[in-house]
Amino acid sequence: MSTVNGEPYEFPPGTTVATLLAGLEANTRGVAVAVNAEVVRRADWPSTSLRPGDRVEVLTPAQGG
Repeated sequence: MSTVNGEPYEFPPGTTVATLLAGLEANTRGVAVAVNAEVVRRADWPSTSLRPGDRVEVLTPAQGG
């Protein structure tokens, strides 16, 4: 079982970072994605395949002080 933002998540074989985000209907503007604690460059989202057991974090910037 994989996780997305700490929650259990199953995705079909062949899912990429790009297709995962589309399925989540995530706003991708200003978003960063890490897979197994490694940031995935936006240009690599379409070619980065996810595997069972991957830990995916979709990160949005936060402001504050």
